[in-house]
Amino acid sequence: MGPKNPISRIGHAFNSTSRVEKEPGELDPAFLVKWDREDPSNPQNWPVRYKCWVTFQLGMLALAGSLGSSIMTPADHIIAEYVGVSQEVAVLDVTLYLVGFIFGPIIWAPMSEIWGRRVSILPAVFCQALFAIGTSRSTTATSVFVTRFFTGFFGSAPISNVIAALGDMWTRETRGIAVSLYAVAVNGGPSLGPVIGAALVSNSNLNWRWPGYILAIWVFVTFAMAAFFLPEVYPMVLLKQKAQRLREETGDMRYYHPHEHLKLDVHSIVTKQLSRPMVMLFTEPIVTCIATYASFVYGVMYLTLEVFPIVFQEIRGWHPVVATLPFLALLLGVISSVGLNIWNQYRYNEIAQKANGKAVPEARLPPMAFGAVFFVIGSFMFAWTATPPHHWILPCLAALFIGVGFNCIFQQCLNFLVDMYGIYAASSTAAVTFLRSIMAAGLPMAARPMIRALDVGPAVSIIGAVAVVLLPIPFLFMKYGPRLRRLSKLTPEDPN
Repeated sequence: MGPKNPISRIGHAFNSTSRVEKEPGELDPAFLVKWDREDPSNPQNWPVRYKCWVTFQLGMLALAGSLGSSIMTPADHIIAEYVGVSQEVAVLDVTLYLVGFIFGPIIWAPMSEIWGRRVSILPAVFCQALFAIGTSRSTTATSVFVTRFFTGFFGSAPISNVIAALGDMWTRETRGIAVSLYAVAVNGGPSLGPVIGAALVSNSNLNWRWPGYILAIWVFVTFAMAAFFLPEVYPMVLLKQKAQRLREETGDMRYYHPHEHLKLDVHSIVTKQLSRPMVMLFTEPIVTCIATYASFVYGVMYLTLEVFPIVFQEIRGWHPVVATLPFLALLLGVISSVGLNIWNQYRYNEIAQKANGKAVPEARLPPMAFGAVFFVIGSFMFAWTATPPHHWILPCLAALFIGVGFNCIFQQCLNFLVDMYGIYAASSTAAVTFLRSIMAAGLPMAARPMIRALDVGPAVSIIGAVAVVLLPIPFLFMKYGPRLRRLSKLTPEDPN
């Protein structure tokens, strides 16, 4: 099952004359290289088992990036004492990692659309491991925070590009299932990291440096696996290679693909490829709306990294390791939502079939609406049951609701963008990553001052109130989505 209309996809890229060096008259359309009907080199025609294996590798790469964001947080108070800063300043450990997530995708996503997914992910992941070691070897606050920024900068490559790579392999009839499993990896990392980090820091035979070492080992193992077994999946690069192969095999130099003629001078790269995520964020109404909502819920996910230790360790007096276990409730919520998202994939297929096989992005949104309701319930429930005398099971149940809501919202946001933008999926998701990382970087720093000034209930209720204000968004998208999509200037004729 190849792309529904590969010619329109290639034609879309070819017709962008600013991206092609040769004049169209110099290239014979009869020798335009495209996918054959059952072309085995087309990633969407690969055997399902092989695509599952590739999806697993991509998921592990994304998990390595997300895990790094939170694995050091249980050591924050130790690092603060070691380098001589306050606990409020020590939160920069998380914040600067996420600041790396702000700037990284602006580089990695356009790079993936020029040179492919492997080149844009694997070298960056290797550097992530090196800087994780650098954090563990640091002796000053400056070196800790600088290395954490670069760990996040390089670790953002798979976070930004994996979702687009899944869109390269899986048709829209099956992509929702693949994205569900990917979402568990990328959203489960922030929940799993504190548990691992606390277990390491609490071990009397280890110290605060070991979370960084374990992260580096994890990343190196994942990198080694992907370096040997992860294939290139980006269609533009694969078609370019096919054109080169046909010229070599036939001796006919007329075979070509437009991706071979990209202008890669500095001016073109800066003004077109690197600027595309920002252009999409500020000029594409769909991307702007999706990014705003996804950024809020993503920021709340990272806010829990600071709120949970305050509630369960400082207020309830739990042991540091036990105090991280509520993060597993958050993770359980993320996992629990997978069934709903997979069910919606089958529902989506029926709707697309009735639409003559065309993409219907709005059909992705019912789980997002369901998740929005759960997110509101979880936020207010946590706000008013977090502290004694309320039983500990209540805030843990609220964390589960937040996890369900977060994953439903986050995943369908990504599915919607991939449905809509096709070959520009990496840039659209990079735009979302940019904005959501700004929110995720800022909110953890506000947690302790907010709770100190307002107490837990009122402080977290502010988050719930914002969630209520944003609650109509998925419902409005379902109603007015087609109208907003018509305003897009970058949607390919056939995104799939």
